[in-house]
Order: sequence, then C-alpha cells, then structure tokens
Amino acid sequence: MKRQGKKIPAFASEQEEREFWETHDSSEYVDWTQAKRVALPNLKPTTQSISLRLPVSLLEGIKSAANSKDVPYQSLIKIWLHEKLHEGHGH
Repeated sequence: MKRQGKKIPAFASEQEEREFWETHDSSEYVDWTQAKRVALPNLKPTTQSISLRLPVSLLEGIKSAANSKDVPYQSLIKIWLHEKLHEGHGH
C-alpha cells in the first residue's frame, strides 16, 4: 500500500539539501516500505592517498613478500592492514 508523504522541497544546492536531511526524518517524505535493494557492483570505495615513511629494510621486505605472492606491494600492505584491523573484532 502506497503512503502519501510530505513533498520533498526543491534545493538550490547540495549543501542546502544536506542541511535539510540532517534535520528531517526521511520516513515523513519517502515510503520506505516500497524501497527495493539495489546492487551497484561497479562502485569503488573512496580512497585517500597518504604518505608513510618506512625504514628501507621494512619496505624491501614488504616488496619481497609481495613479489613472492605476485601482487603489488601497496596492495599487500592494504590487505595486511585490513586483516590486522579486523583481527579479533569478528568482522
């Protein structure tokens, strides 16, 4: 059964829309019972570039380990960091 909600206002900017949704409950405007799950398989997580200073011997060891696994060393670092972060957290 479709529910009639409040009309979503027109916004002059993304910032104005963001401020609106920060202070309003979307369930008053959208009938979420009619929502359908959507898969977006081509989306990539947002990443941020960082600068990290490592001892040369550590970096060479990481590169050697990555080479033996046939993966780029930066990818291996990301894998190891992800594994360590979720170790013991049950994720």
